[in-house]
Amino acid sequence: MKRKTKMVHSGITGDKQTGAVSVPIYQVSTYKQPEAGKHTGYEYSRTGNPTRHALETVVAEIENGTRGFAFASGMAAITSIMMLLKAGDHIVLTDDVYGGTYRLATKVLNRMDLSHDFVDTSNPEEVENAVKPNTKMLYIETPTNPLLKVTDLKKMKEIADKHDLLLVVDNTFATPYWQNPLDFGADIVLHSATKYIGGHSDVVSGLVAVKDDQLGEDIHFIQNSVGAVLGPQDSWLLLRGIKTLGLRMEAIEKNSLEIAEFLSDHPQVKKVYYPGLENHPGHELTKQQSAGFGGMISFDAGSGEKADEILRNVQYFTLAESLGAVESLISIPARMTHASIPKDRREELGITDGLIRLSVGIEDVEDLIADLEKGLS
Repeated sequence: MKRKTKMVHSGITGDKQTGAVSVPIYQVSTYKQPEAGKHTGYEYSRTGNPTRHALETVVAEIENGTRGFAFASGMAAITSIMMLLKAGDHIVLTDDVYGGTYRLATKVLNRMDLSHDFVDTSNPEEVENAVKPNTKMLYIETPTNPLLKVTDLKKMKEIADKHDLLLVVDNTFATPYWQNPLDFGADIVLHSATKYIGGHSDVVSGLVAVKDDQLGEDIHFIQNSVGAVLGPQDSWLLLRGIKTLGLRMEAIEKNSLEIAEFLSDHPQVKKVYYPGLENHPGHELTKQQSAGFGGMISFDAGSGEKADEILRNVQYFTLAESLGAVESLISIPARMTHASIPKDRREELGITDGLIRLSVGIEDVEDLIADLEKGLS
């Protein structure tokens, strides 16, 4: 199957019993059993629900994995993955990571004696040097949030194999339509499905796919034990969103490249971060491991005051948290998505007060460019 066909026809897509083309919403908590201790496939909806199961089969297939899992949020998915580790273990993480992941590592996992180091994973030498005898996991984002740095998945696989590490990839920005980290040797791929996979700013969720059957069993045990599962209505929304993912991502990327080129030529813009630009340091690598460049752009307006001025004067870019929706969104990471990272650390990474992050939507690109021009000038 080609990519767009795969988005529509992967996994369980209908209902054999009734012939319904869309998977029904099984709004149910428990299931009748023919005998005590014996069930017909489902016993309790924390353990398994037919609508959620349908979504999980689709997730596994579009990420080329063996098993998929749907969680109540992206952070629930990340936290559950971290629970594969034990006290005393060490994690190497991408330095330019989502603020919620940073907060989880520095404020929650540390209480459980899980230590960590943040390194620039776009530099394999730094990753190699960060590995310790107790390192058990290599956790990366590529492209990163919000500076769009690109990490070489094949090289990360080599390091993970050398040191017997679990390789986990947050694939939220790239989506399964553009990039499939399991194909490059990752053990686990995860998404904040709130973003592109849902695509309409109407659901909060997290998705995970794995390549290894035993790893799938381990994650299912954690998911069932912890209970941070996705409800049937939200599962249905994601099933619907996946069917149009290809169409949306192609339209979004087309808009993004034009906007990135416009920003690159604008005298009020200090720097533009977008892998689709040929001068981006990860441009060639992205072409090797992804089918597209995505819809996220960051640019430095020069100061927090200038950034605020832009926000006050745009109309079609909605000031809001999150990303990946059909409508274009705009945010200031230093005061929003990455506010949990200390200021000195943000500045060290390059997340300045004037850094603006765009999540480009599917509107007419001429309107979006005119909107940014109005804000910049």
